[in-house]
Parts: sequence; structure tokens; C-alpha cells
Amino acid sequence: MNPAENLKAVLARIDAARKAALAPADQVRLIAVSKSHGRELIVPVLEAGHRIFGENRVQEAKAKWPDLRVSFPGLELHLIGPLQTNKVREAVELFDAIHSLDRLKLAEALKAELEKTGKALRLFVEVNTGEEAQKAGIAPKEAVAFVRLCRDDLSLPVEGLMCIPPLGEAAALHFALLKNLARDARVGLLSMGMSEDFETAIRFGATHVRVGTAIFGPRAQSGEV
Repeated sequence: MNPAENLKAVLARIDAARKAALAPADQVRLIAVSKSHGRELIVPVLEAGHRIFGENRVQEAKAKWPDLRVSFPGLELHLIGPLQTNKVREAVELFDAIHSLDRLKLAEALKAELEKTGKALRLFVEVNTGEEAQKAGIAPKEAVAFVRLCRDDLSLPVEGLMCIPPLGEAAALHFALLKNLARDARVGLLSMGMSEDFETAIRFGATHVRVGTAIFGPRAQSGEV
């Protein structure tokens, strides 16, 4: 298991996917999803020069990343998992981007905290493209209106959309839907694509791909990224 070599291979695949795509994003940023992994796997990726990482839980990230930020300047940390309103203060303090804005109550809590701290934070609205009952996210038919409410009424820095396609369905259909919704909502960033489908996501204009297993190896938990 060599995370640094895996990182190099993933970056090469991203570059090849961009070259093969008809209309890729100007830049595709790789979020190395380090949830459930420890320093022994993360540090080699940091030493290889990578600086963008994703975590699913506030408490796990809080335990892992403050010391690493001291040792490795320039880190950019993205929250890609669900966010409870009682964790908003800690999330705003710790993360540089949140990909899981999915309800009005959370939007209002983020607004209050950002006004208090003045921090610049990049926000993505999570869209439940498969309309799965067990999954978080705004329904596709409500996504554009929700973005406008957050951006125009609450003055939140919403810059993009995020989705996780349902297991067993063609990811391309969901990536195409998210791209169309982003166009209608007039946001420029698309967080989509994981270890199994990030090359397809790049074909549909992904600006951020969230890759964990292909870099750090499999986890014991279900729902791997």
C-alpha cells in the first residue's frame, strides 16, 4: 500500500480524462478523502505535495487535522459528509469548504456563524439526484430555488452543487442532471465523482472529484468514497 504512488496514478487518470473529454472544466481539483484513515496514510500524501483533503465528520477531522495544518501549510480541508446544526461553529472554524448544505435550518445556522466570524467559506448545495429517501440532499426540482434562496436572500457564498449517485444506477445520468441544475442555478462548481466514477464525472464537467479508496485503500466501513 503506497498512498503517494496511488495519488500519482489518480492524478494521471484525471489528466487523461480531461484530455479525453469534449468540454472538461478548466480545472479539476482532487479532494483526497481521508475519512477513517490515520496519519500513517495521510502524511505520505502530504509529503508528496497534495494539499486538498476531505472528511465526513467534524469530530474526526478535529482530532486529525489541527496538528497537520501546523506541519503542512497551505492545507485545504473540505467537509463532504452531513453537517448537524450543532456542529456548525466547529465546522466553520475547521473547514475551508462544505459540500453538504442541504436544508434551510442549516443555511440559517451557517449564515449566523459566517456573519459572526467573517470567514470566507466555499459552499456547495448537496442535491439528492436519485431522490433516495435514506439520503440527504435537496430534491432536484427544488435545487435551483434553494440555491437562489441561500445566495440571494441569505447572502451565503454558494458556489456549486454536489451529488452522490445511487448505487447500481448509471452515474452519468446523475452527473448530467447536476450539470444542468448548476447551469440553471448559475453556479460554476460541480463536486461529483468518486473512486469508481470520477473519470465519468470529469467528462460531464466536474470541478472537484472526491477520491478516497483509490488513494488510501479500502475501509472496513460501508459507503466508501
